[in-house]
Amino acid sequence: MNDVRKEIIRLRKELEHHNLLYYVNDAPEISDFEYDAMLRQLEELEAAHPEYADPNSPTQHVGGYALNSFAQVRHEVPLESLQDVFSMDELRAFGERMDSALSDAHRYVVEPKIDGLSMSLEYENGVFVRGATRGDGTVGEDVTENLRTLRNLPMRLENAPERLIVRGEVYMSRSVFQELNAIREINGEQLLANPRNAAAGSIRQQDPKIAAQRKLEIIIFNLQLTSGEQFAYHSETLDYLKSLGFPTVPYTSCGTIGECCDRIDAIGDDREQFPFDIDGAVIKIDSLAQRAALGSTAKFPRWAVAYKYPPEKKESVVRDIVIQVGRTGVLTPKAVIDPVRLAGTTVTNATLHNADFIANLDLRIGDTVLVQKAGEIIPEVLSVNKDKRPADTVAFSMPEVCPECGAPVVRDEDGVAVRCTGAECPAQRLRNIVHFASREAMDIDGLGISLCDALIRADLVHSPAELYYLDPEQVAGLERMGKKSAENLMNALEKSKQNGLARLLCAFGIRQVGQKAGKVLASHFGTLDELMEASEEALTAIPDIGAITAACIVSWFADPQSQHQIRLLREAGVSFDSKETVLDQRFAGKTFVLTGALEHFTRDEASAIIEQYGGKTSGSVSKKTAYLLAGENTGSKYTKAVSLGIPILDEAAFLKLIE
Repeated sequence: MNDVRKEIIRLRKELEHHNLLYYVNDAPEISDFEYDAMLRQLEELEAAHPEYADPNSPTQHVGGYALNSFAQVRHEVPLESLQDVFSMDELRAFGERMDSALSDAHRYVVEPKIDGLSMSLEYENGVFVRGATRGDGTVGEDVTENLRTLRNLPMRLENAPERLIVRGEVYMSRSVFQELNAIREINGEQLLANPRNAAAGSIRQQDPKIAAQRKLEIIIFNLQLTSGEQFAYHSETLDYLKSLGFPTVPYTSCGTIGECCDRIDAIGDDREQFPFDIDGAVIKIDSLAQRAALGSTAKFPRWAVAYKYPPEKKESVVRDIVIQVGRTGVLTPKAVIDPVRLAGTTVTNATLHNADFIANLDLRIGDTVLVQKAGEIIPEVLSVNKDKRPADTVAFSMPEVCPECGAPVVRDEDGVAVRCTGAECPAQRLRNIVHFASREAMDIDGLGISLCDALIRADLVHSPAELYYLDPEQVAGLERMGKKSAENLMNALEKSKQNGLARLLCAFGIRQVGQKAGKVLASHFGTLDELMEASEEALTAIPDIGAITAACIVSWFADPQSQHQIRLLREAGVSFDSKETVLDQRFAGKTFVLTGALEHFTRDEASAIIEQYGGKTSGSVSKKTAYLLAGENTGSKYTKAVSLGIPILDEAAFLKLIE
């Protein structure tokens, strides 16, 4: 096999891999610009070597596949993709092709290219009946119920034709995206990379209620099919769809390619004015008759192209490196740079990710750096121009204490994150209070993120322990509360005081100490005071408590902020005694895994029973699993247990074991 053929095969495999990540998994590993460059390289090789043509090449079909989790929909009108151009010269070449192919005068329409998820929407007699993703352009996924949750999609149209199919782009606004990531950060969840991925993941949720929470929107950019209406121009169809009540893409009519170039530059300069992210501009022939005459290739319409904005990279100077403390306590370095214009905005800060990133670049205050916007959203430093480095620069090092509260910082053993350990750190205030009140911790009914945030904004609480000192009249005065709601909250707080040591330990948010470790420690020591006196050696002698966990526990209790929290909790009457009871040790040394829907117990109740008899529960099946407790509708855990020969218990058999 010669080198050219090897390279073509490699590029095809690589592109199909990234197609799967982008269109199906919504988890791209490379930028659009890198993908486009790779695709262009493959197109050039295939054009130069037609002997290696393959109808299944990524250059011959639209990327994307219908997921098995949704019903498939065959599009009545194919949802074609557009050929990309990456320079004004390539755009002018497109204009020259149009001039050669069309003998009559022709005009263009220029639209911003929304970076979202393409959809086909069907209406019958003005009623929305079905919506589907683009998929491969011919077959997509039926996501009708999730589309019904879109905030700006009309479900019923006035004066609509009998049949109507339109095409639009589902997106998540930047403001909603930032709000969603803020909540995910508080909950300790992985942050979403960009609004496009967030929108795609949301629209594919199996539960429409979850999709509804994501506050997605849509913008319509094409009339696919209509009955009883005739149009001569694409611009007319957009005006018509807008008159029906659709949110439609803004467009500009241009007489020449030169005018199109000017409009593209203007869109690029003003891209921040749009509520949605854009990654380019679309240039289309306006006349529908001329479009029909031009037709399409196997992959693209000949009458349109998509201009892709290249990622802007510019030099700037680092004037300072400051440390931001996130809601989870992670310290993130940020470069303060000389102002530079990137992707339509003036940038004065750039993320430096973590200490390893800075060390690998050997970046220092005073350095000249190359900056770009990652994914058109977050400014980041790409490289350092060491030829321009001043003579007096010094290497950067992360602080040893939190810049927000002065507590010691620690580095994750299995990663690069540096975290603040302060129990009362202002930067972590919301996250700490939300966690303290959460179901797995103190289980304070009605105290969710919104109310915690309201309490903090009203300056009523500054740390978890202060929840027990709230004034009910002040709480009642908060927006959306009132006397009855405040009374319910006070009752829930009072009730939580008797939850016991295991829940309290989980609520503290000590690194490595969750529900299971909290129960182990509560059972072993009985009281918080006994646990506070324990040394690292005493802790590591307990089964399931390793050296790292022991060090975290001792360090947390030694911190003055933690001691202040404990004093406040003690004075408020919160129980420091263990509620964990072990009836006997019949399950000692045995690990259970639960799967399926149980009839007589919730999973939490079944787990508590197992622990009362000295056993443990795990979330995954392994050779060390003693029993699999199986209810209805079991899944992969059941299959794996069978393959490993693990004893499987139904509820009747489990009940016999605990008689």
